[in-house]
Amino acid sequence: MIKIDQPLLNSVSQLARESPRGRKNYNFHKTYDDTLQRLLNAIEPYSYIQPHKHEDPDKREVFTVLQGRLLVVEFDTAGNITDHTIIAPLEGSFGAEIPERIFHSIFALEPGTMVYEIKDGPYSPIDDKNFASWAPKEGDPATKEYIQGILNRLGIPLP
Repeated sequence: MIKIDQPLLNSVSQLARESPRGRKNYNFHKTYDDTLQRLLNAIEPYSYIQPHKHEDPDKREVFTVLQGRLLVVEFDTAGNITDHTIIAPLEGSFGAEIPERIFHSIFALEPGTMVYEIKDGPYSPIDDKNFASWAPKEGDPATKEYIQGILNRLGIPLP
């Protein structure tokens, strides 16, 4: 049995806070070949995941928030926001599923945000994500401004 408890969440969250990327994954799947990828994704505010879609091969992705608050955003092919939701278990919202071939990204809205993520496998870094050309790449100095622009458009403050 795999147990997901507060000491595990605290440990992974601490690693995310110490990471230059502001996030840390903790995989439950045994190999990248597993057809069901399951992981904890600890994310801190302003950690940047470039908008992307899962296509060729097509994959669905599910986000369930265990603690904190997470903004999930979908985009059209030009980078316009088409849908969004805030997942916050203390506010009665628990998860979201992104269909294959839809551009999306996630943003932590408070420190210590912890996501249980499920995605179709297998995982291959070569073709797992098709990144949006209209958004800055991870590591680009413009990422913080890009995140703030999304939050401003949606009227969402960050602490």
